[in-house]
Amino acid sequence: MRDETIAALAPQPGRVYADTTLGGGGHAEAILEASAPDGRLIGIDRDPAALAAAGARLERFGDRATLVHGDMANARAILRDVGAERIDGIIADLGVSSPQLDDPARGFSFGADGPLDMRMDPTRGLTARELIEQHDENSLADLLYLYGEEKKSRRVARSILRAQDEGHLDTTADLRRACVRALGPKKGRLDPATRTFQALRIAVNRELEQLETFVADLPAILKDDGVAAIISFHSLEDRIVKWAFRNSPHLTPLTKRPLVAGDEERESNRRARSAKFRAARRNAREEAA
Repeated sequence: MRDETIAALAPQPGRVYADTTLGGGGHAEAILEASAPDGRLIGIDRDPAALAAAGARLERFGDRATLVHGDMANARAILRDVGAERIDGIIADLGVSSPQLDDPARGFSFGADGPLDMRMDPTRGLTARELIEQHDENSLADLLYLYGEEKKSRRVARSILRAQDEGHLDTTADLRRACVRALGPKKGRLDPATRTFQALRIAVNRELEQLETFVADLPAILKDDGVAAIISFHSLEDRIVKWAFRNSPHLTPLTKRPLVAGDEERESNRRARSAKFRAARRNAREEAA
């Protein structure tokens, strides 16, 4: 939803913006183009591969683009460290990226077999396999229900731990087989493993905790009249964004309801079919007496 993002930010020359989920650099490129000749962009991503791809894409903008290895929960500190304590606009395109999903070695998808990893930053943290090892049936079932909204979470958890005990839980294919054993083969559009993969990915990467910290910091990060734009991909994310924008006395929502991708984008990009876009503006600060 690049067009909606740029329309909300309305980038201007001489101003400073941040993309806290840089990915391949598509949004960042559009912001830099719209803010020429001297707008500045700080790009943050916890995936070194994404930073490398974005760096190549944004090289033509020279020192107008500053790329940092980090995560959105630390955006406030990162921006302060690069001399941009308050900025004019900030964006976050949540969830897993297409390159991450398409690379079997990252372990995000059951479309092709790969290691049971799921880390957005492969340089740190527990893998999905290691995370599962830390749980018993009850706590794993709670995780699957909370983050994946899996109604049969206890049955799935029991099957996953059984596969682990049998020594058959090393790859994404192993995990999907455990889900199918618990829920049966695919019926309709949703694969039986979809909710479990979502839940484990969210837990491994602490995605909701990251988002909660990020939205709480927005009033401090944004200049007066600065804009935050966030694209979410499931109800758990969207709920956090909606209430953060609505309940903050420092922010005014720019969208009464979330915007969704148009037909053309939904056809060309399957990921966009579940995208929801919200934006908010930073209210003016009260001047000290």
